[in-house]
Amino acid sequence: MITITPTQAMRWIDALLMPLSIICGVFALCGLYAALISSPPDYQQGDAVRMMYVHVPAAWLALGGYMFLASMNAAGLIWKNPLSYTIASSSAPVGACFAFICLVTGSIWGKPIWGTWWQWDARLTSMLVLFFFYLGYMMLVAAYDDRVKGEKMGAILSLVGLVNVPIVKFSVDWWNTLHQPASILRSGGISIATEMLVPLLLMFVTNILLFIIITALKTKTQLVLRKHQRRQISKVYQ
Repeated sequence: MITITPTQAMRWIDALLMPLSIICGVFALCGLYAALISSPPDYQQGDAVRMMYVHVPAAWLALGGYMFLASMNAAGLIWKNPLSYTIASSSAPVGACFAFICLVTGSIWGKPIWGTWWQWDARLTSMLVLFFFYLGYMMLVAAYDDRVKGEKMGAILSLVGLVNVPIVKFSVDWWNTLHQPASILRSGGISIATEMLVPLLLMFVTNILLFIIITALKTKTQLVLRKHQRRQISKVYQ
């Protein structure tokens, strides 16, 4: 396995941050224009369907972010690489924010469509459970004075939480729910109109880039802080 040092990681982050930010800005402008102006209203939901361009990418990133979190923690447990734990703990608040946005926008969208802010159906409940797994992981990591032990315990919890990921994804297929079934990743092919699919994908790419950028910034911040702490400790013992 190729080991990346914290110094190398910070150099890569510095090199990639500006290009990724510019690309993210371009996709965001294009996505917002397509979502708010050029895409048509739904024949049943009207303009309420535009909530989809925030809600759906947030849901995808909440799920994808959790799988990324768990994979980084798995790498930390297997290869004993502290950088993997650092990346994982940096990505957790970002993924939790996407899960929170998904829940809030889902409630706002559900009120005019379903007539209620919340319904304890399988998709909504399992997404809420995913959000709690994010919070539980962050609280567990922070609960230990020994950072290494906290990261290991948090890693184990994040791997346990992977059980919930397929439940979120397939809940609408396994149970009767108010939530509509998948429109893109489905056995029968894509069922969403191109005029709506394009802005949805643009916003999805925007959210992916945001996830990468914020996680990278948080990772660099953690690495700098730990480097500073090591210097302070070394001064004490000199």
